[in-house]
Formats: sequence, C-alpha cells, structure tokens
Amino acid sequence: MFEQFSSGYYLGRLYVEPHDGDHAVIHRDDHVRVNEHLYTTGEGVERTDAPLVMKLESGGHFPVLGDETVPTGTLAVPEPLAPGDLPDRREVLLAKADRAAELLRYAGWSPAEGR
Repeated sequence: MFEQFSSGYYLGRLYVEPHDGDHAVIHRDDHVRVNEHLYTTGEGVERTDAPLVMKLESGGHFPVLGDETVPTGTLAVPEPLAPGDLPDRREVLLAKADRAAELLRYAGWSPAEGR
C-alpha cells in the first residue's frame, strides 16, 4: 500500500473521498496493518491503534484513524480537508514513525489517553 519515498515519508495511492466525520479514516484492518508494518519496532507490546499521520498534495498533516465502515484501500477525509475534485485516486504521503510521533505531539495527541 505504501513504499519508501523520502527520509520522513512513505508514498501510497489511495482512493480518496470526502465524508462528514470529524477525522480522516481508513478501513480498520488497513489501519492496523499499516501500523504493524510501518510504525512498530517488534520490541515489546506496541499499540496498533495510534493514529497514522498523512498528507494530501500541498495540504497540511492530519491524523488518520481506523473505521470499519470505510472500504479497504480508501481514505475518507472531512470536507474541510477534501480537495474539490474528489472522489478520485490520489497520491498520499504517510509520515514515518518518528515524524508521525512528533506531529501528533504538536497536535496534542497523548498515547496514554488515546486521543
């Protein structure tokens, strides 16, 4: 789903569509799989429900949560984040683990609180 892009990001192509929720979401199984493959270290017990951090085109970063109602391979974004010409397949940047943790801290997400 994602491949090496730069020192701070992976690149993938997802079907991107707008939705009326408060957060960007991908299918829960995709979310867990990406977390396990790209964000965990394999040492000890690690969370696979932490938000992923993605970016579309020239927009800002946003957290992405898992949701069973979204089709697999789809990124559903809140209307304010959605470019005007959606739905469509798009290149999506996924922040690597260290960068994602940094961005989530700046946004006020606390792993202990799960928000």
